[in-house]
Amino acid sequence: MLFDIDIRKTLQAGSRSFALNLQLQSSSQRIVIYGPSGAGKSLTLKAVAGLLRPEHGHIRLNGRTLFDQRAGVNLAPQARQVGYLFQDYALFPHLDVRQNIAFGLSRGWLNPRTGVRHDAVEYWLRAFGLETMAHQLPDELSGGQRQRVALARAIVARPRALLLDEPFAALDLSLRHTMRRELSDLQQHLQIPIVLITHDPQDVEIFGDHVFQLRDGRLDAQETAACHLPASEALACGNTTICR
Repeated sequence: MLFDIDIRKTLQAGSRSFALNLQLQSSSQRIVIYGPSGAGKSLTLKAVAGLLRPEHGHIRLNGRTLFDQRAGVNLAPQARQVGYLFQDYALFPHLDVRQNIAFGLSRGWLNPRTGVRHDAVEYWLRAFGLETMAHQLPDELSGGQRQRVALARAIVARPRALLLDEPFAALDLSLRHTMRRELSDLQQHLQIPIVLITHDPQDVEIFGDHVFQLRDGRLDAQETAACHLPASEALACGNTTICR
């Protein structure tokens, strides 16, 4: 089993509470967690990445335990060897493109030095067409360029899996098609497992080899690539196993 997630977490804000109760198992390399805002999608990714500690359960990636409450295992985020692409990309505004990508290789919190070159960083600068802007700051880049920088930073250290938080939501419609195709091609080339969260049916259609529909912190349904209905029809099937 590539992904084995069984977690519970309750969050309290004043008199309001939200309970995440998720059981997810999959051997697919392309997983989509689909659902409306507030369903618990980002909380799930943060738990896998080590940015949120569940109260109970376990998280395993390809047989490796990242978290197990009973066994007392809770690996630090950097020890989990997963890449995380934030929805807003979370680039460091004071670091140039080369430094932002190189931060993915850092083992501490010191900023990569200006002008220092790493073979892996230079490779992804070339691969993503970022060589000519390697000295530029994030606010000098377009939305698509910022996404490429953030993606390069997430994969430069060769993670065991890539976590994608609404990766196309910040892009305009004309750019989403291009970036979806680029990310799909990259995943197939690298054969790196991905977990992508989204509320966009187009993301489901392209990346959803195995789709889990999340609502109010719980799985509402799941979908595999066993049949070939359009995603818009498949996701309307209700509380049953969904086919595409």
